[in-house]
Amino acid sequence: MRQSRWIPAFAGMTKNAALALPGVLLLALFFVLPVVAIAVDALREGGSAFARVFATAGFWTALGGSTALTLVAAVLSTLVGVAVALHLSRLSSRRRTVLSFVIALPLTFSGLIVAYGFILGYGRAGFVTQLLARAGLDAATIGGALFTPTGLAFASSYYLIPRVVIGMLPVLVNFDRAQLAAAESLGATPAQAFRQVLLPQVAAPLVASFCLVAAVVFGAYGTALALVGTQLPILPLRLYSLISETGSDFPAAAALALLITAVCSTIITAGEWVGAKHERHL
Repeated sequence: MRQSRWIPAFAGMTKNAALALPGVLLLALFFVLPVVAIAVDALREGGSAFARVFATAGFWTALGGSTALTLVAAVLSTLVGVAVALHLSRLSSRRRTVLSFVIALPLTFSGLIVAYGFILGYGRAGFVTQLLARAGLDAATIGGALFTPTGLAFASSYYLIPRVVIGMLPVLVNFDRAQLAAAESLGATPAQAFRQVLLPQVAAPLVASFCLVAAVVFGAYGTALALVGTQLPILPLRLYSLISETGSDFPAAAALALLITAVCSTIITAGEWVGAKHERHL
């Protein structure tokens, strides 16, 4: 009898292990092994590679630039993404599906294509810039702004906003709007109902979405490289300079890559921790 009880349990564990195996292999091949290989290269000289990275004059400037870019792009993308998701959640299922498909299209484009599209639209000779110039604005100032940290944050939001929408839309669709109606019937304004009823209940997914896009933009370099080259002081472009043809300090490049990976992983982990903590209190 006891053996017959163990058989279904063992079968269930085997089934769960089989289902988890593809994910484990994917994580091992495309994350664990590359990180281990980079760590071996970075630690080949002990900790001297990390010391050289920290001692470089441009490191702290690049860290500040990456932090500022991440905050601006993540805040802008989260605000716009939540507004878009809130609007989509009020639509019918068919319209919501169609618009969600359209909004998700930027995720299929590479950073180079995104940068080229923004140059055509908002560069010094872009059609949007020319339209604004006809309205009396300075085309040189508007076009030049695209190639600044602010312009890079604006361009990065193009592929960050869909990530926020995808993350927040199911939460807002399943939210019971009767709570908002009840709050307004008791005298609350729509803004108060949003701030005191809706926002606390979606705060954890909101933080998780913010952390996701922050991690993405902190480690991204394709759009930045195409827009501003290597002149902008951010860590991914500094890493690119270390591993390009002009760079020769590969242990330092590996150390910097590990630091960027650690920061991105920490941001993602913080978002997941907030989400898990919220689920435990439901």
